[in-house]
Amino acid sequence: MLKLTVCLLTFNSERLLHQVIMPLINLADEIVIIDSGSTDQTLTICHQYGLIPIYHPYRMHGEQMNVAIDRASNDWVLCMDSDEVLDEQTIGFLRALKAGAEPPANHGWRLSRYWYVLGEEVRTIYPVSSPDFPVRLFNRKHARFNLRPVDDKVVGNIQTFKIEGHVRHDTFWSLHEVFSKLNSYTTRLVKYQNVRPSIGRAVISAIGAFFKWYLFSGAWRKGKVGAVTGLYATLYSFLKYFKAWYAHGTKQGAVIEKHTDSRQV
Repeated sequence: MLKLTVCLLTFNSERLLHQVIMPLINLADEIVIIDSGSTDQTLTICHQYGLIPIYHPYRMHGEQMNVAIDRASNDWVLCMDSDEVLDEQTIGFLRALKAGAEPPANHGWRLSRYWYVLGEEVRTIYPVSSPDFPVRLFNRKHARFNLRPVDDKVVGNIQTFKIEGHVRHDTFWSLHEVFSKLNSYTTRLVKYQNVRPSIGRAVISAIGAFFKWYLFSGAWRKGKVGAVTGLYATLYSFLKYFKAWYAHGTKQGAVIEKHTDSRQV
């Protein structure tokens, strides 16, 4: 029988937390929650289920998941975010998997994850199409999350299989959340990844993203939600190069100023 630890990340997650935790309580042998400093009712809700979150400051999603994985008592881990809600088909598969013989340690499973923006299901949200199929169930001795600043994934020497179902990924619940995450993701990308500093590339990339992710993808048919996803793709493509260009100029200015000061001395 497979012993399963659920690794759950939270941060101000009160909106969906009951829906996320309830199916996991009866499924998991252990739940490890890593919280990055919630100030809403997240911790209170966890305590209602007898769960005590562990605080760890957030840098990158993959790093945060690996912290949870390291805290697990079992080798088999199911890694979840607090905006992902399992459906009955997925839960049924996981229960059957747990009830059977323990699978080979180099096996892993992908969730069928459908993206929602402002409460509506969407076909695309930069840079992925919906559904996507992230690896989330695996043996921690054979795989871990990589440390990409955004769009991280599980890496390791494993053979993966898809779980049929409809996991609701309820991201971007409000316009405030859209722009907050847009700013956070692009800042983190520039900070931890080598992005070419170019204002020209920023403009060209933004124009290309608009055509690909709004017009050609058919997002324009989705009305306001489509406009939001198209704008998100356009601004993301622009900001990652613009922020790199701005940071590069700031660094160069600081170097020139320091050199000038040293000559004056």
